[in-house]
Amino acid sequence: MKASLQGFCSRTEGVGAVFEDIFLIDGKRTPFGKYMGTLSTVSPTDLGILSSRAVLAATGIPASEIDQTIVANIGQASADSFFLPRHIALYSGATVESPALMVQRICGSGIEVIGVAAQEIAMGKARLVLGCGTDTMSRFPLVSYTSRQGFQLGKPEFLDLLWEALNDTAAVPMGATADHLAKKYGLTRTEVDAFGKRSQDRYFDALGAGAFKDEVIRVEPKGAFEAAGLKPRQYRIKGADAFEQDEHARRTTLENLAKLPPVFSKEGPTTAGTASGIVDGASSVLVASGEYVRSHGLKPLGRVRAVASAGVDPALMGIGPVPAIRAVLRSLNLKLSDIDLFEINEAFGAQALSVARALELDENKLNVNGGAIAIGHPLAATGCRLATTCLKTLKSRKGRPDARLTARPDARLTARLGIVSACIGGGQGIAMVLEAVE
Repeated sequence: MKASLQGFCSRTEGVGAVFEDIFLIDGKRTPFGKYMGTLSTVSPTDLGILSSRAVLAATGIPASEIDQTIVANIGQASADSFFLPRHIALYSGATVESPALMVQRICGSGIEVIGVAAQEIAMGKARLVLGCGTDTMSRFPLVSYTSRQGFQLGKPEFLDLLWEALNDTAAVPMGATADHLAKKYGLTRTEVDAFGKRSQDRYFDALGAGAFKDEVIRVEPKGAFEAAGLKPRQYRIKGADAFEQDEHARRTTLENLAKLPPVFSKEGPTTAGTASGIVDGASSVLVASGEYVRSHGLKPLGRVRAVASAGVDPALMGIGPVPAIRAVLRSLNLKLSDIDLFEINEAFGAQALSVARALELDENKLNVNGGAIAIGHPLAATGCRLATTCLKTLKSRKGRPDARLTARPDARLTARLGIVSACIGGGQGIAMVLEAVE
């Protein structure tokens, strides 16, 4: 078998590709730091180097084997961000001859990284790709786009790019799309609050069970990165202790959630307790051809089966995963019932719940370890995290029947297939099918 792809395109149903013999070898991420928290002093480049070095170390693959590096970053949160993909590649150990590329599909960028990596491999342009998504949202800058031309008297212009990232200037703020969906699908404030609490509860249950121990790396209080012929880089986190656990998640109650005021409209139901966390972090993956995997005796997490993206009404941005998931399932002749686990980004509780209702998903399969309401959503890093979490969860369940997955007469006794998906600002969705392997 040889790595290959077959693209598909429909103006009304989405675009994408089906892949053969392409594998996600492993994934690692930093803990996600809360807004203005432990990682807020670290540039997105350095976060990306940390997670990239970690995934290479975990697999034992020499960085000199990297054929390409593909990186996503949304907020240019350091002065050298123009060089971010190249710097992550070089300081992770890639050779100077190995090129680096930036991709951007806002909240779907991490999934896009894996999709583009698979495409490059299928076209014979790489055998092994380092993929990374990274954002230090606490460092999104204040900007003045007109200062070079000067200001009118009394009218200096400065914008907060973190705040602006929450607004689609062509339509409505991102959170308002979740409120629109809640109205469309008849979701109550009580239902949305319950979803938010469930995300937190599932996260802490998974944390207690050690679900993230093979995913989240330890970040030392300070460190330095060196590469031959380059100036050393240094980073320092807030605090004197190593950072090892996601910082945004918090235990809560329905009573406390009910007290929070709506954020984006008077009616809600979106509140700070049912929106994804603004966090800092990076997540990295290694994607390779089957031929590379077999020749090096590697044991990958799973196969990359297909990817699809689709557009939706910007005012209903959060529903984007629905057409993307339908498109990627059609491309493989699969049904929703064939999928064992779904990792759908919780941009907002009302958004994720609307997607579940529109698809009539079994919510026992959805975000079983919690989602971005608990963990947080560092925009570019989320997709790589979703893929890593999905495959590692599928593998941990393999061979162990789970009542929630075997209630149907036709169900397999072991989890095999997963879908990762995200809505995307401006009115898009992206979805990818992954298959766990031995």
